[in-house]
Amino acid sequence: MSFRKRHNYKNLKIWQLGLEIANDISDILQEFPKHEKYDLSSQISSCSVSMPSNIAEGSARKDKSFSHFLDVSLGSSFELGTQLLVAYHRKYINEDLLKKLEDKNSEFQRMTMSFQNGLN
Repeated sequence: MSFRKRHNYKNLKIWQLGLEIANDISDILQEFPKHEKYDLSSQISSCSVSMPSNIAEGSARKDKSFSHFLDVSLGSSFELGTQLLVAYHRKYINEDLLKKLEDKNSEFQRMTMSFQNGLN
């Protein structure tokens, strides 16, 4: 009988960083204008939460399927990068905060791609 290895998502550094990013985003969205609640704020919140959520969901799957969930998580991180630039250009966040969030997001992308390569 063959057992497949499952990943405990809570122990994965990519999940931990993704959760940290989602929480950082939640904090900054408190300062966004109210008129953005159902537009940019909602989109930013959704993609940031999607990053760790897809890692958690995929961790229960076989490696090939898990890799697909990692792709979705990465896609959400690239979407977040674009939305942060929109927020910056609309002057909802300053340059220092943009850089801090972009750096974390880039680290998440590098770590996730490296982890994904290890699955294959």
